[in-house]
Amino acid sequence: MPQPVASTLTRRIGSGTTCTMTKRSASGAPVRAPLTELENLVMRAVWDAGRCTVEAVHQAVSRKRTLKEATVRTLLRRLEQKGYLRHEEDGRAYVYQAVEPARSLAARAVRQIIDRFCRGSVEELVSGMVDAKLLSKAEMERLEQFVRSRKPGGM
Repeated sequence: MPQPVASTLTRRIGSGTTCTMTKRSASGAPVRAPLTELENLVMRAVWDAGRCTVEAVHQAVSRKRTLKEATVRTLLRRLEQKGYLRHEEDGRAYVYQAVEPARSLAARAVRQIIDRFCRGSVEELVSGMVDAKLLSKAEMERLEQFVRSRKPGGM
């Protein structure tokens, strides 16, 4: 079987390929690989707990999905490699916590959408959501109130 040819952006190490280029958003922040549905379920368990062991994540995730603890351990390791989690050792156990809150991650994801699809314009995104009737009148009123409360002078 022929060996794959590595491009200048990747480097072959052992049996895997590692990307040697870090993508950055328009704001200069690193762009992480997106979460899969299962990774999101694991992250939700970590965000809800704050700090937790593999066993605690396994218990939380097992309420919705049938997974082995070894699978959860692998998912946690991958999420750490992607930059979503970090861990500390507590005896023989790893204690995981999120690098940033879910709200911050969501805000950065929306910023990427704005940069890619709305030419960097928040107004274009929001007006598109209003035109597509994705926001209810009550949601728009709450957003308006929130924005007004954050403005200098608090109109």
